Amino acid sequence: MSNNFEKATFAGGCFWCMVEPFDQRPGVESVVSGYTGGHVENPTYEQVCSDTTGHVEAVQITFDPKIMPYEQLVSTFWQQIDPTDPGGQFNDRGESYQTAIFYHDDQQRQIAEKLKQELEASGKFSKPIVTPILPAKPFYPAEENHQDYYKKQSFHYRLYKKGSGREDFIKNNWQQEFDKSELKKKLTPIQYHVTQENGTERPFQNEYWDNDKEGIYVDVVSGEALFSSRDQYDAGCGWPSFTKPIDHYQVNNNTDTTHGMIRTEIRSKSSNSHLGHVFEDGPTEAGGLRYCMNSAAMRFIPKEEMKEKGYENYLYLFD
Repeated sequence: MSNNFEKATFAGGCFWCMVEPFDQRPGVESVVSGYTGGHVENPTYEQVCSDTTGHVEAVQITFDPKIMPYEQLVSTFWQQIDPTDPGGQFNDRGESYQTAIFYHDDQQRQIAEKLKQELEASGKFSKPIVTPILPAKPFYPAEENHQDYYKKQSFHYRLYKKGSGREDFIKNNWQQEFDKSELKKKLTPIQYHVTQENGTERPFQNEYWDNDKEGIYVDVVSGEALFSSRDQYDAGCGWPSFTKPIDHYQVNNNTDTTHGMIRTEIRSKSSNSHLGHVFEDGPTEAGGLRYCMNSAAMRFIPKEEMKEKGYENYLYLFD
């Protein structure tokens, strides 16, 4: 393992649901499902589920802290779980489904405790935060059929995440709410039409379709970083086009059946704003996708202004 990489270990209930939020994110090298916290060496899934091993289902993340700070991983972890539930998570009950943050050094412990205190102080939950922060113990990878379950069994995974109650809990507790009347004052008419009414601006008559400056594009509503000029290319369509988002975690893919078509809509996770659509006619050497976005849904931050505007974390994109 490279000297730049560190490990983070989180237990958040069923480990099937704890891989996707961290996987394919910038700076994340791998996400492994497994078992930790108990006293049995190399346990099986059946042993752990019997609640006789002391183990919990967990994920171990190998990451580069210069690109993906540990704070960001912990914040993402809190947004996947019910931290007030001591008896499991959602429909999954029992010791093996309890939550925990396992720290690998004193710095991780301090960061985790600070963010836990901030969550408690925020008043987001009326009940106490019961997720413990514990020293890391040996981690045992789970069986191969449990690795990357969200990719291998995507249909069943989606049904399970929804049916267990996790998906709705996350949406109800972590989706930011924006006042439409305030947005109408803050945004231009085209920005409001695109982001709040699923509109589409005119091709070749929008701000960024031919932008060739270096920088990042952020959500015009929430300010969340979405796309980098490094991934922008001229698709000839008249809208800003990208091969990928900066961080897959910050966008949601929805099926769009309007206008007699079946398309994949892209929405911002932080604001639930409509951004555009993704198509499978992008450059094959860059993965084959074309994220076709509306300029009106984004604000461009030039590279030289990123530090002063609070986007210093993303300067690594231009190294």
